[in-house]
Amino acid sequence: MANTETALKEALTSIEGATGVALVDYTSGMALGTMGGSKTFDLNVAAAGNTDVIRAKMRTMEMLGLKSEIEDVLITLTDQYHLVRLLKGRGGNGLFLYLVLDTSRANLAMARHQLKKIEQELEI
Repeated sequence: MANTETALKEALTSIEGATGVALVDYTSGMALGTMGGSKTFDLNVAAAGNTDVIRAKMRTMEMLGLKSEIEDVLITLTDQYHLVRLLKGRGGNGLFLYLVLDTSRANLAMARHQLKKIEQELEI
């Protein structure tokens, strides 16, 4: 089992093309931990913004009467992928992992697979 810092470090170093990662509480919009990012890309601002995305999707699913659970949300930009993975299991309710990838270096399928593995090993 990995703690937050170990999981974030693993995501940033083991996922090809990763430039930033955060563990976010979507009930408050606060990042519980971040790694990476840059002066021009504030992971805390991105975490809060993606909280709105998750909340909106959950409201929409409720209005539609969908009983499925969100696994992940992908936002594709011209030079980045933003991957939001909701945590499941013990202690993970209300949390998501947020991963920023450089599209020129990332393998999206592998990134999703590795982020799922990191999520399963994360101990909150």
